[in-house]
Amino acid sequence: MSRLLLVRSSFVRSAGLLQRGCYVSVRLMSTSSPGGGNATSVFLPRDSNQALGIGQYAIDVIGGKYGDHISPSVYDRVKLFHTDSVMCGVSALALKTNAPTLLREEALNEYRSSKGACVFGSSVRCAPEKAIAANSSAVREWDSNGTVFGYNEKIKGHQAGEFGHNDFYPVVIAAAQMNPQIDGKQALRAMICLDEIRGRLAEVFSLKTYKIDHVVHGAIASAAVYGAMLGASAEQIESAIGMTVAHYIPWRAIRAGKQLSDSKGASAAISTEAAVLSMKRAMKGFIGPKDIFRNPEAIFRWFEPQPDGHSPFNLILSHSGDDFAVMGMHFKLGLYEHQSAGALEGLIRSLVSNPAILKNPEAIKQIKIVAYEPAFGIIGDPAKRDPRTRQSADHSMVYIVSTMLRKAIEKGSLPTSMDEAWCSLMLSPYDYGKDAITHNKTRSLMSKIVFEHGGAEYDSKYPEGIPTSIDIHHQDDKLSSGLVMFPSGHARNSSADLSRILQHKFLMLGEIAMAPDVCQAFMKKLEDIQGCNGLDLQSLYDFEGLKQHHPID
Repeated sequence: MSRLLLVRSSFVRSAGLLQRGCYVSVRLMSTSSPGGGNATSVFLPRDSNQALGIGQYAIDVIGGKYGDHISPSVYDRVKLFHTDSVMCGVSALALKTNAPTLLREEALNEYRSSKGACVFGSSVRCAPEKAIAANSSAVREWDSNGTVFGYNEKIKGHQAGEFGHNDFYPVVIAAAQMNPQIDGKQALRAMICLDEIRGRLAEVFSLKTYKIDHVVHGAIASAAVYGAMLGASAEQIESAIGMTVAHYIPWRAIRAGKQLSDSKGASAAISTEAAVLSMKRAMKGFIGPKDIFRNPEAIFRWFEPQPDGHSPFNLILSHSGDDFAVMGMHFKLGLYEHQSAGALEGLIRSLVSNPAILKNPEAIKQIKIVAYEPAFGIIGDPAKRDPRTRQSADHSMVYIVSTMLRKAIEKGSLPTSMDEAWCSLMLSPYDYGKDAITHNKTRSLMSKIVFEHGGAEYDSKYPEGIPTSIDIHHQDDKLSSGLVMFPSGHARNSSADLSRILQHKFLMLGEIAMAPDVCQAFMKKLEDIQGCNGLDLQSLYDFEGLKQHHPID
Protein backbone atom coordinates (compact mmCIF):
# COMPACT_ATOMS: atom_id res chain seq x y z
CA MET A 1 0.00 0.00 0.00
CA SER A 2 1.36 3.43 -0.93
CA ARG A 3 1.59 5.93 1.90
CA LEU A 4 2.41 9.62 1.89
CA LEU A 5 4.79 10.92 4.55
CA LEU A 6 6.36 14.30 5.12
CA VAL A 7 9.92 13.62 6.20
CA ARG A 8 12.96 15.71 6.81
CA SER A 9 14.61 16.77 3.56
CA SER A 10 18.02 15.48 4.64
CA PHE A 11 16.62 11.94 4.48
CA VAL A 12 16.07 12.20 0.74
CA ARG A 13 18.37 14.93 -0.50
CA SER A 14 20.80 12.38 -1.85
CA ALA A 15 18.01 10.85 -3.93
CA GLY A 16 17.68 14.08 -5.87
CA LEU A 17 14.09 14.71 -4.81
CA LEU A 18 12.61 18.20 -4.75
CA GLN A 19 13.15 19.97 -1.46
CA ARG A 20 10.12 21.78 -0.03
CA GLY A 21 11.07 23.85 2.99
CA CYS A 22 12.20 21.35 5.57
CA TYR A 23 10.07 18.51 4.26
CA VAL A 24 9.34 16.69 1.05
CA SER A 25 6.44 14.45 0.05
CA VAL A 26 7.58 10.88 -0.41
CA ARG A 27 5.63 7.79 -1.39
CA LEU A 28 6.65 4.75 0.60
CA MET A 29 5.68 1.27 -0.55
CA SER A 30 5.02 -0.03 2.93
CA THR A 31 2.10 -0.67 5.24
CA SER A 32 4.04 -0.14 8.43
CA SER A 33 6.39 2.48 9.75
CA PRO A 34 7.36 3.18 13.35
CA GLY A 35 4.95 5.93 14.27
CA GLY A 36 4.66 7.03 10.64
CA GLY A 37 1.84 8.86 8.90
CA ASN A 38 -0.25 7.75 5.96
CA ALA A 39 -2.25 9.21 3.10
CA THR A 40 -4.45 11.14 5.52
CA SER A 41 -1.75 12.54 7.84
CA VAL A 42 1.68 14.14 7.97
CA PHE A 43 4.53 12.70 9.97
CA LEU A 44 6.90 15.08 11.78
CA PRO A 45 9.70 12.83 13.05
CA ARG A 46 11.56 13.60 16.25
CA ASP A 47 14.81 14.31 14.35
CA SER A 48 13.17 17.09 12.34
CA ASN A 49 12.31 20.73 13.01
CA GLN A 50 8.80 20.11 14.30
CA ALA A 51 8.03 23.77 14.97
CA LEU A 52 8.61 24.53 11.30
CA GLY A 53 6.62 21.42 10.40
CA ILE A 54 3.65 22.50 12.51
CA GLY A 55 3.71 25.88 10.77
CA GLN A 56 3.70 24.30 7.32
CA TYR A 57 0.96 21.86 8.35
CA ALA A 58 -1.30 24.72 9.52
CA ILE A 59 -0.70 26.65 6.30
CA ASP A 60 -1.45 23.59 4.16
CA VAL A 61 -4.60 22.47 5.99
CA ILE A 62 -6.19 25.90 6.31
CA GLY A 63 -5.12 26.88 2.80
CA GLY A 64 -6.76 23.78 1.32
CA LYS A 65 -3.67 22.04 -0.02
CA TYR A 66 -5.21 18.63 0.68
CA GLY A 67 -8.57 19.50 -0.82
CA ASP A 68 -11.78 19.08 1.12
CA HIS A 69 -11.37 15.51 2.33
CA ILE A 70 -12.25 16.02 5.98
CA SER A 71 -15.23 13.85 6.87
CA PRO A 72 -18.56 15.62 7.55
CA SER A 73 -18.63 14.02 11.01
CA VAL A 74 -15.49 15.98 11.94
CA TYR A 75 -17.07 19.27 10.88
CA ASP A 76 -20.21 18.38 12.85
CA ARG A 77 -18.16 17.58 15.92
CA VAL A 78 -16.14 20.78 15.93
CA LYS A 79 -19.31 22.84 15.38
CA LEU A 80 -20.78 21.34 18.55
CA PHE A 81 -17.62 22.05 20.54
CA HIS A 82 -17.54 25.61 19.21
CA THR A 83 -21.19 26.29 20.11
CA ASP A 84 -20.61 24.71 23.51
CA SER A 85 -17.68 27.02 24.19
CA VAL A 86 -19.54 30.17 23.11
CA MET A 87 -22.57 29.41 25.29
CA CYS A 88 -20.26 28.85 28.24
CA GLY A 89 -18.63 32.19 27.51
CA VAL A 90 -21.68 34.41 27.10
CA SER A 91 -23.31 33.05 30.27
CA ALA A 92 -20.12 33.72 32.26
CA LEU A 93 -20.24 37.33 31.11
CA ALA A 94 -23.93 37.71 31.93
CA LEU A 95 -23.25 36.58 35.49
CA LYS A 96 -20.38 39.07 35.74
CA THR A 97 -17.66 36.62 36.60
CA ASN A 98 -14.56 38.54 37.49
CA ALA A 99 -11.77 37.70 35.04
CA PRO A 100 -13.93 37.55 31.87
CA THR A 101 -15.62 40.84 32.77
CA LEU A 102 -12.33 42.54 33.57
CA LEU A 103 -10.65 41.33 30.37
CA ARG A 104 -13.66 42.24 28.22
CA GLU A 105 -13.77 45.76 29.65
CA GLU A 106 -10.02 46.06 29.21
CA ALA A 107 -10.33 45.16 25.53
CA LEU A 108 -13.28 47.50 24.94
CA ASN A 109 -12.00 50.46 26.92
CA GLU A 110 -8.23 50.37 26.44
CA TYR A 111 -7.47 48.51 23.22
CA ARG A 112 -9.96 49.60 20.57
CA SER A 113 -8.68 49.22 17.03
CA SER A 114 -10.38 49.90 13.72
CA LYS A 115 -8.68 46.81 12.29
CA GLY A 116 -9.39 44.47 15.16
CA ALA A 117 -11.63 41.67 16.37
CA CYS A 118 -14.78 41.57 18.49
CA VAL A 119 -15.56 40.37 21.99
CA PHE A 120 -18.73 38.40 22.70
CA GLY A 121 -21.90 40.47 22.38
CA SER A 122 -20.30 43.53 20.79
CA SER A 123 -19.49 44.91 17.34
CA VAL A 124 -16.71 47.16 18.70
CA ARG A 125 -13.30 46.32 17.27
CA CYS A 126 -10.41 45.66 19.66
CA ALA A 127 -6.80 44.56 19.33
CA PRO A 128 -7.13 40.87 18.34
CA GLU A 129 -5.00 39.48 21.15
CA LYS A 130 -7.12 41.39 23.68
CA ALA A 131 -10.42 40.22 22.15
CA ILE A 132 -9.06 36.66 22.18
CA ALA A 133 -7.97 36.94 25.82
CA ALA A 134 -11.42 38.21 26.82
CA ASN A 135 -13.34 35.56 24.88
CA SER A 136 -11.09 32.65 25.83
CA SER A 137 -11.33 33.64 29.48
CA ALA A 138 -15.12 33.72 29.26
CA VAL A 139 -15.20 30.36 27.48
CA ARG A 140 -13.09 28.73 30.17
CA GLU A 141 -14.55 30.37 33.27
CA TRP A 142 -17.14 27.69 34.07
CA ASP A 143 -14.74 24.82 33.33
CA SER A 144 -17.64 23.33 31.37
CA ASN A 145 -16.44 23.12 27.76
CA GLY A 146 -14.67 20.29 25.95
CA THR A 147 -11.84 18.18 27.33
CA VAL A 148 -9.09 15.97 25.92
CA PHE A 149 -7.09 13.45 27.93
CA GLY A 150 -4.23 12.89 25.47
CA TYR A 151 -4.85 9.22 24.77
CA ASN A 152 -4.46 7.57 21.34
CA GLU A 153 -4.89 3.83 21.56
CA LYS A 154 -3.83 3.35 17.94
CA ILE A 155 -0.20 4.46 18.19
CA LYS A 156 2.35 3.17 20.67
CA GLY A 157 3.78 5.94 22.83
CA HIS A 158 0.88 8.31 22.17
CA GLN A 159 -0.79 7.91 25.56
CA ALA A 160 0.90 10.72 27.51
CA GLY A 161 -2.44 11.64 29.07
CA GLU A 162 -2.11 15.42 29.09
CA PHE A 163 -5.27 17.42 29.73
CA GLY A 164 -6.53 20.07 27.37
CA HIS A 165 -9.70 22.00 26.69
CA ASN A 166 -11.50 23.57 23.75
CA ASP A 167 -10.69 27.09 24.90
CA PHE A 168 -9.05 28.39 21.76
CA TYR A 169 -11.73 28.86 19.10
CA PRO A 170 -11.75 32.66 19.68
CA VAL A 171 -8.33 32.64 17.98
CA VAL A 172 -9.93 31.42 14.76
CA ILE A 173 -12.82 33.87 14.75
CA ALA A 174 -10.52 36.79 15.59
CA ALA A 175 -8.22 35.83 12.72
CA ALA A 176 -11.23 35.57 10.39
CA GLN A 177 -12.34 39.03 11.46
CA MET A 178 -8.84 40.30 10.65
CA ASN A 179 -8.92 38.56 7.26
CA PRO A 180 -12.36 38.83 5.55
CA GLN A 181 -11.22 36.39 2.85
CA ILE A 182 -11.74 33.56 5.37
CA ASP A 183 -15.18 31.94 5.07
CA GLY A 184 -17.03 29.68 7.48
CA LYS A 185 -15.76 26.43 6.00
CA GLN A 186 -12.16 27.62 6.30
CA ALA A 187 -12.82 28.79 9.85
CA LEU A 188 -14.06 25.34 10.81
CA ARG A 189 -11.03 23.80 9.12
CA ALA A 190 -8.84 26.11 11.20
CA MET A 191 -10.63 25.00 14.38
CA ILE A 192 -10.07 21.36 13.43
CA CYS A 193 -6.41 22.16 12.74
CA LEU A 194 -5.99 23.93 16.08
CA ASP A 195 -7.56 21.03 17.96
CA GLU A 196 -5.39 18.61 16.00
CA ILE A 197 -2.12 20.29 16.95
CA ARG A 198 -2.90 20.71 20.64
CA GLY A 199 -4.67 17.33 20.86
CA ARG A 200 -1.76 15.40 19.34
CA LEU A 201 0.77 17.24 21.49
CA ALA A 202 -1.30 16.17 24.50
CA GLU A 203 -0.84 12.56 23.38
CA VAL A 204 2.96 12.71 23.27
CA PHE A 205 4.06 15.07 26.04
CA SER A 206 2.66 15.29 29.57
CA LEU A 207 3.14 18.84 30.80
CA LYS A 208 1.42 18.18 34.14
CA THR A 209 4.10 15.61 34.99
CA TYR A 210 6.53 18.51 35.25
CA LYS A 211 4.05 20.92 36.90
CA ILE A 212 3.65 22.92 33.68
CA ASP A 213 0.12 24.02 32.86
CA HIS A 214 -1.63 22.21 30.03
CA VAL A 215 -2.42 25.42 28.12
CA VAL A 216 1.08 25.42 26.57
CA HIS A 217 -0.07 22.97 23.91
CA GLY A 218 -3.02 25.20 23.07
CA ALA A 219 -0.83 28.27 22.90
CA ILE A 220 1.49 26.57 20.40
CA ALA A 221 -1.50 25.60 18.27
CA SER A 222 -2.96 29.11 18.54
CA ALA A 223 0.21 30.73 17.26
CA ALA A 224 0.32 28.36 14.30
CA VAL A 225 -3.32 28.73 13.30
CA TYR A 226 -3.53 32.49 13.81
CA GLY A 227 -0.42 32.96 11.67
CA ALA A 228 -1.59 30.59 8.95
CA MET A 229 -4.95 32.36 8.69
CA LEU A 230 -3.24 35.73 8.24
CA GLY A 231 -0.69 34.67 5.65
CA ALA A 232 2.39 34.07 7.81
CA SER A 233 5.19 31.89 6.45
CA ALA A 234 6.20 28.63 8.10
CA GLU A 235 9.39 30.33 9.29
CA GLN A 236 7.41 33.14 10.93
CA ILE A 237 5.17 30.61 12.66
CA GLU A 238 8.27 28.78 13.86
CA SER A 239 9.52 32.03 15.40
CA ALA A 240 6.19 32.63 17.14
CA ILE A 241 6.11 29.10 18.55
CA GLY A 242 9.70 29.55 19.72
CA MET A 243 8.86 32.82 21.47
CA THR A 244 5.77 31.31 23.08
CA VAL A 245 7.69 28.37 24.52
CA ALA A 246 10.79 30.33 25.48
CA HIS A 247 9.12 33.37 27.06
CA TYR A 248 5.70 32.34 28.34
CA ILE A 249 5.59 29.05 30.23
CA PRO A 250 2.83 28.89 32.90
CA TRP A 251 3.34 26.66 35.94
CA ARG A 252 0.57 24.69 37.59
CA ALA A 253 0.98 26.97 40.60
CA ILE A 254 -2.17 28.63 39.27
CA ARG A 255 -4.12 25.48 40.15
CA ALA A 256 -2.56 24.74 43.53
CA GLY A 257 -3.91 25.80 46.89
CA LYS A 258 -7.03 25.48 48.96
CA GLN A 259 -9.01 28.27 47.30
CA LEU A 260 -8.28 28.83 43.61
CA SER A 261 -7.91 32.26 41.99
CA ASP A 262 -8.90 33.88 38.70
CA SER A 263 -5.64 32.65 37.19
CA LYS A 264 -6.99 29.11 37.00
CA GLY A 265 -9.80 30.00 34.62
CA ALA A 266 -7.84 32.60 32.68
CA SER A 267 -4.74 30.48 32.06
CA ALA A 268 -5.64 29.59 28.46
CA ALA A 269 -6.61 33.20 27.75
CA ILE A 270 -3.36 34.68 29.04
CA SER A 271 -1.14 32.13 27.28
CA THR A 272 -3.05 32.53 24.03
CA GLU A 273 -2.82 36.30 24.25
CA ALA A 274 0.96 35.89 24.48
CA ALA A 275 1.02 33.41 21.59
CA VAL A 276 -0.95 35.72 19.28
CA LEU A 277 1.19 38.69 20.27
CA SER A 278 4.27 36.59 19.47
CA MET A 279 2.79 35.75 16.08
CA LYS A 280 2.07 39.40 15.33
CA ARG A 281 5.67 40.30 16.18
CA ALA A 282 7.06 37.45 14.10
CA MET A 283 5.06 38.64 11.09
CA LYS A 284 6.70 42.06 11.52
CA GLY A 285 10.17 40.54 11.48
CA PHE A 286 10.97 39.55 15.07
CA ILE A 287 13.00 36.33 15.01
CA GLY A 288 12.37 33.97 17.89
CA PRO A 289 14.22 30.80 18.95
CA LYS A 290 14.27 28.25 16.15
CA ASP A 291 13.61 24.53 16.30
CA ILE A 292 12.22 24.84 19.83
CA PHE A 293 11.23 21.17 20.29
CA ARG A 294 14.88 20.13 19.89
CA ASN A 295 16.28 22.99 21.93
CA PRO A 296 18.07 21.36 24.91
CA GLU A 297 17.08 24.21 27.26
CA ALA A 298 13.42 24.45 26.29
CA ILE A 299 10.86 22.54 28.35
CA PHE A 300 10.59 19.47 26.12
CA ARG A 301 14.20 18.26 26.16
CA TRP A 302 14.97 19.86 29.53
CA PHE A 303 12.40 17.64 31.23
CA GLU A 304 12.96 14.66 28.92
CA PRO A 305 16.64 14.75 27.90
CA GLN A 306 17.49 13.03 24.61
CA PRO A 307 21.10 11.86 24.20
CA ASP A 308 20.69 11.86 20.41
CA GLY A 309 19.66 15.53 20.43
CA HIS A 310 16.22 14.86 19.00
CA SER A 311 12.78 15.90 20.23
CA PRO A 312 11.28 13.51 22.80
CA PHE A 313 8.48 12.49 20.43
CA ASN A 314 7.27 11.96 16.89
CA LEU A 315 4.20 13.92 15.89
CA ILE A 316 1.45 12.78 13.53
CA LEU A 317 -1.15 15.29 12.34
CA SER A 318 -4.22 14.35 10.31
CA HIS A 319 -5.34 16.41 7.34
CA SER A 320 -8.06 14.21 5.79
CA GLY A 321 -10.59 11.54 6.73
CA ASP A 322 -12.14 11.20 10.17
CA ASP A 323 -9.21 10.30 12.44
CA PHE A 324 -8.78 13.74 13.97
CA ALA A 325 -7.99 14.54 17.58
CA VAL A 326 -11.27 16.44 17.99
CA MET A 327 -13.16 13.16 17.49
CA GLY A 328 -11.60 11.84 20.72
CA MET A 329 -12.45 14.90 22.81
CA HIS A 330 -15.17 14.83 25.44
CA PHE A 331 -18.17 17.01 26.27
CA LYS A 332 -19.11 18.11 29.76
CA LEU A 333 -22.87 17.86 30.28
CA GLY A 334 -23.11 20.80 32.61
CA LEU A 335 -20.70 22.40 35.05
CA TYR A 336 -18.27 20.02 36.72
CA GLU A 337 -14.63 19.02 36.61
CA HIS A 338 -14.45 16.30 33.97
CA GLN A 339 -12.68 13.90 36.32
CA SER A 340 -16.01 13.63 38.17
CA ALA A 341 -18.00 12.60 35.07
CA GLY A 342 -17.81 8.89 35.91
CA ALA A 343 -19.11 9.49 39.43
CA LEU A 344 -21.99 11.63 38.13
CA GLU A 345 -22.91 9.00 35.56
CA GLY A 346 -22.80 6.35 38.28
CA LEU A 347 -24.93 8.49 40.59
CA ILE A 348 -27.60 9.10 37.95
CA ARG A 349 -27.55 5.42 36.97
CA SER A 350 -28.09 4.42 40.60
CA LEU A 351 -30.91 6.95 41.13
CA VAL A 352 -32.73 5.99 37.93
CA SER A 353 -32.43 2.27 38.73
CA ASN A 354 -33.35 2.66 42.40
CA PRO A 355 -36.14 5.23 42.86
CA ALA A 356 -36.43 4.15 46.50
CA ILE A 357 -33.35 6.28 47.26
CA LEU A 358 -35.24 9.49 46.54
CA LYS A 359 -38.38 8.30 48.33
CA ASN A 360 -36.41 8.02 51.56
CA PRO A 361 -33.19 10.05 51.19
CA GLU A 362 -32.68 10.26 54.96
CA ALA A 363 -31.83 6.56 54.88
CA ILE A 364 -28.62 7.25 52.94
CA LYS A 365 -25.89 6.20 55.36
CA GLN A 366 -22.77 6.49 53.23
CA ILE A 367 -21.70 7.14 49.64
CA LYS A 368 -18.43 5.58 48.57
CA ILE A 369 -16.70 6.76 45.41
CA VAL A 370 -13.66 4.95 44.02
CA ALA A 371 -11.64 6.47 41.17
CA TYR A 372 -8.23 6.68 39.56
CA GLU A 373 -5.28 9.02 39.66
CA PRO A 374 -5.17 11.86 38.74
CA ALA A 375 -8.86 12.26 39.64
CA PHE A 376 -8.22 11.30 43.25
CA GLY A 377 -5.35 13.75 43.62
CA ILE A 378 -6.99 16.67 41.83
CA ILE A 379 -10.60 16.61 43.01
CA GLY A 380 -10.09 14.42 46.07
CA ASP A 381 -7.49 16.70 47.62
CA PRO A 382 -8.44 17.08 51.32
CA ALA A 383 -8.36 20.86 50.80
CA LYS A 384 -11.30 20.47 48.42
CA ARG A 385 -13.57 18.88 51.06
CA ASP A 386 -14.53 22.31 52.30
CA PRO A 387 -14.64 24.59 49.24
CA ARG A 388 -15.55 28.22 49.80
CA THR A 389 -15.17 29.60 46.27
CA ARG A 390 -16.75 28.59 42.98
CA GLN A 391 -13.36 27.77 41.46
CA SER A 392 -12.62 25.34 44.28
CA ALA A 393 -16.15 23.89 44.45
CA ASP A 394 -16.04 22.85 40.80
CA HIS A 395 -12.85 20.91 41.58
CA SER A 396 -14.29 19.11 44.59
CA MET A 397 -15.62 15.59 43.99
CA VAL A 398 -17.61 15.57 47.22
CA TYR A 399 -19.22 18.93 46.44
CA ILE A 400 -20.09 18.12 42.81
CA VAL A 401 -21.70 14.76 43.61
CA SER A 402 -23.51 16.08 46.70
CA THR A 403 -24.94 19.02 44.76
CA MET A 404 -26.35 16.79 42.04
CA LEU A 405 -27.77 14.42 44.65
CA ARG A 406 -29.34 17.33 46.55
CA LYS A 407 -31.04 18.49 43.35
CA ALA A 408 -32.42 14.99 42.81
CA ILE A 409 -33.71 14.85 46.39
CA GLU A 410 -35.43 18.21 45.94
CA LYS A 411 -37.16 16.94 42.80
CA GLY A 412 -38.31 13.77 44.56
CA SER A 413 -38.27 11.66 41.41
CA LEU A 414 -36.44 11.44 38.10
CA PRO A 415 -37.29 10.55 34.49
CA THR A 416 -36.73 6.90 33.69
CA SER A 417 -34.23 7.52 30.87
CA MET A 418 -30.59 8.44 31.49
CA ASP A 419 -30.70 11.22 28.88
CA GLU A 420 -33.68 12.95 30.46
CA ALA A 421 -32.27 12.45 33.94
CA TRP A 422 -29.03 14.13 32.85
CA CYS A 423 -31.05 17.09 31.55
CA SER A 424 -33.14 17.20 34.71
CA LEU A 425 -30.12 17.27 37.04
CA MET A 426 -27.69 19.22 34.88
CA LEU A 427 -25.45 21.41 37.03
CA SER A 428 -25.67 25.09 36.11
CA PRO A 429 -23.64 28.14 37.16
CA TYR A 430 -26.16 28.76 39.93
CA ASP A 431 -25.13 25.46 41.53
CA TYR A 432 -21.76 27.07 42.31
CA GLY A 433 -23.00 30.42 43.61
CA LYS A 434 -22.42 31.58 47.19
CA ASP A 435 -25.70 30.21 48.52
CA ALA A 436 -25.24 26.86 46.81
CA ILE A 437 -21.72 26.39 48.15
CA THR A 438 -22.90 26.79 51.74
CA HIS A 439 -26.23 24.95 51.34
CA ASN A 440 -26.87 22.97 54.54
CA LYS A 441 -28.28 19.91 52.77
CA THR A 442 -25.32 19.78 50.37
CA ARG A 443 -22.90 20.04 53.28
CA SER A 444 -24.72 17.26 55.10
CA LEU A 445 -24.44 14.97 52.06
CA MET A 446 -20.76 15.87 51.65
CA SER A 447 -20.09 14.53 55.15
CA LYS A 448 -21.44 11.13 54.08
CA ILE A 449 -19.07 10.71 51.12
CA VAL A 450 -15.97 8.56 51.29
CA PHE A 451 -13.65 9.05 48.30
CA GLU A 452 -10.94 6.43 47.74
CA HIS A 453 -8.19 5.78 45.24
CA GLY A 454 -8.82 2.55 43.35
CA GLY A 455 -5.14 1.72 42.91
CA ALA A 456 -3.61 -0.05 39.94
CA GLU A 457 -6.90 -1.65 38.92
CA TYR A 458 -8.39 1.76 38.22
CA ASP A 459 -5.24 3.63 37.21
CA SER A 460 -4.50 1.16 34.41
CA LYS A 461 -7.82 2.02 32.74
CA TYR A 462 -7.10 5.77 32.55
CA PRO A 463 -6.84 7.76 30.27
CA GLU A 464 -8.57 5.26 28.00
CA GLY A 465 -11.68 5.86 30.10
CA ILE A 466 -12.75 7.49 33.36
CA PRO A 467 -12.85 4.42 35.63
CA THR A 468 -15.11 5.22 38.57
CA SER A 469 -17.60 3.41 40.77
CA ILE A 470 -20.07 4.69 43.33
CA ASP A 471 -21.82 2.69 46.05
CA ILE A 472 -24.78 4.16 47.91
CA HIS A 473 -25.44 2.54 51.26
CA HIS A 474 -29.19 3.04 51.68
CA GLN A 475 -30.95 1.49 54.67
CA ASP A 476 -29.56 -2.06 54.68
CA ASP A 477 -28.77 -2.18 50.95
CA LYS A 478 -25.62 -1.36 49.02
CA LEU A 479 -26.64 0.02 45.64
CA SER A 480 -23.70 -0.09 43.27
CA SER A 481 -23.25 1.67 39.93
CA GLY A 482 -20.66 -0.84 38.80
CA LEU A 483 -17.54 0.35 37.01
CA VAL A 484 -18.18 3.39 34.81
CA MET A 485 -15.61 3.76 32.02
CA PHE A 486 -17.24 5.89 29.34
CA PRO A 487 -19.86 8.19 30.88
CA SER A 488 -22.28 10.29 28.84
CA GLY A 489 -20.29 12.98 27.05
CA HIS A 490 -17.18 10.79 26.73
CA ALA A 491 -16.03 10.35 23.12
CA ARG A 492 -16.42 6.56 23.41
CA ASN A 493 -19.88 6.62 24.95
CA SER A 494 -22.41 5.18 22.52
CA SER A 495 -25.55 5.10 24.70
CA ALA A 496 -26.32 8.78 25.34
CA ASP A 497 -28.30 11.00 22.98
CA LEU A 498 -25.51 13.57 22.99
CA SER A 499 -27.25 16.04 20.70
CA ARG A 500 -30.37 16.07 22.89
CA ILE A 501 -28.42 16.67 26.09
CA LEU A 502 -26.19 19.34 24.53
CA GLN A 503 -29.16 21.27 23.16
CA HIS A 504 -30.52 21.39 26.71
CA LYS A 505 -27.15 22.66 27.94
CA PHE A 506 -26.86 25.30 25.22
CA LEU A 507 -30.30 26.69 26.01
CA MET A 508 -29.68 26.56 29.77
CA LEU A 509 -26.54 28.66 29.40
CA GLY A 510 -27.65 30.82 26.50
CA GLU A 511 -30.85 31.99 28.16
CA ILE A 512 -28.80 33.26 31.11
CA ALA A 513 -27.19 35.70 28.68
CA MET A 514 -30.02 36.65 26.33
CA ALA A 515 -33.76 36.51 25.71
CA PRO A 516 -35.06 33.11 24.52
CA ASP A 517 -35.81 34.26 20.97
CA VAL A 518 -32.40 35.95 20.69
CA CYS A 519 -30.79 32.78 22.05
CA GLN A 520 -32.48 30.60 19.44
CA ALA A 521 -31.36 32.92 16.63
CA PHE A 522 -27.81 33.09 18.01
CA MET A 523 -27.57 29.30 18.30
CA LYS A 524 -28.82 28.98 14.70
CA LYS A 525 -26.12 31.38 13.54
CA LEU A 526 -23.44 29.29 15.24
CA GLU A 527 -24.91 26.07 13.88
CA ASP A 528 -24.83 27.48 10.34
CA ILE A 529 -21.24 28.73 10.50
CA GLN A 530 -20.18 26.35 7.73
CA GLY A 531 -22.19 28.37 5.20
CA CYS A 532 -20.98 31.79 6.37
CA ASN A 533 -19.05 34.08 4.09
CA GLY A 534 -16.32 36.42 5.27
CA LEU A 535 -18.80 39.22 5.96
CA ASP A 536 -20.99 36.94 8.10
CA LEU A 537 -18.03 36.05 10.31
CA GLN A 538 -17.44 39.70 11.11
CA SER A 539 -20.55 39.71 13.30
CA LEU A 540 -20.64 36.04 14.33
CA TYR A 541 -20.31 36.77 18.07
CA ASP A 542 -22.55 39.84 18.08
CA PHE A 543 -26.08 39.69 19.51
CA GLU A 544 -28.52 42.15 21.01
CA GLY A 545 -29.02 42.60 24.72
CA LEU A 546 -26.37 40.82 26.77
CA LYS A 547 -28.11 40.43 30.13
CA GLN A 548 -26.41 41.75 33.24
CA HIS A 549 -27.26 39.78 36.38
CA HIS A 550 -25.92 40.28 39.87
CA PRO A 551 -22.41 38.82 40.05
CA ILE A 552 -22.60 35.12 40.84
CA ASP A 553 -19.57 35.34 43.10
